[in-house]
Amino acid sequence: MKIAEINRQDEMIYPGHNACPGCGAALAVRYLTKALGKNIVLVLTASCWSIISGMPPLTALKCPILHCPFPSAGSVGSGVRRGLNARGHHDTTVVVLAGDGGTFDIGLQALSGAAQRNEDYIFVCYDNEAYMNTGMQTSSATPFGARTNTAPYPLYKEGEKKDIMQIMAAHTVPYAATATVAFPADLEEKLKTAQKVKGFRFIHILAPCPPGWGTESSDTIEVSRLAVATGFFPLYEVRNGTNWKLTVPADIKSASLSQYLGLQRRFKEMDDRRLNELQHEINRDYQRLLDQVAKVTAETQQ
Repeated sequence: MKIAEINRQDEMIYPGHNACPGCGAALAVRYLTKALGKNIVLVLTASCWSIISGMPPLTALKCPILHCPFPSAGSVGSGVRRGLNARGHHDTTVVVLAGDGGTFDIGLQALSGAAQRNEDYIFVCYDNEAYMNTGMQTSSATPFGARTNTAPYPLYKEGEKKDIMQIMAAHTVPYAATATVAFPADLEEKLKTAQKVKGFRFIHILAPCPPGWGTESSDTIEVSRLAVATGFFPLYEVRNGTNWKLTVPADIKSASLSQYLGLQRRFKEMDDRRLNELQHEINRDYQRLLDQVAKVTAETQQ
């Protein structure tokens, strides 16, 4: 059954939650819960979603939720999985849900430990590229040239965005993938694939934040689509750290980086030098991805 075919009775999120209009993270979790079904447990670290979910008895989700401190999501997810196994609930899917702060930065140590131990759950990062819940501060997921409230004067992020997927690949986890809300069928397929795999699984979802990115709430899907089309956020999957597969190719003939950045006020004062530097970074990383995919293809054909 496809996401679009599920009726309202099967929704796992109640209407009237606390997310901002056009929130990419809210839409991502709506798709996630539809794809994975009702037999799930969510571990939420400190993030926008710890607010969106609400407090009992006014929770926004129809599944069990366990809130945990910022740095410990990877460890808490491990404990929940093992506790469920001890009680015979082996079929329950455990999902750890964290923002980029709880994944790339504060939660990286626990995430790395869980990945190294190959804990049997799905870790989902909804990446809005800054600490949006607490005032739009810079994170290591913030892209070069983006304006935040804590970057050094003149408030533009220096340095490249951390490549969390390369880090996960280095852990040789069974399955890792990128996704966006602009391609729900691709997102659904990757989530269902992850649900069938045993061991540690990692899903990295780009989640536009209208107030943080300075976008219109109605542009969330278009911004997500352009991120993929320009090669800014490629869609691919990695199995066991070595088997790379591109699932939605970039379409640079139909979209430009300037078009993508132009929808976001956080980039409104980006000069040509910074734009060229960011374009160089994107081109380099996308070519590296294509080389990794081509290597797998060549080895398969031998």
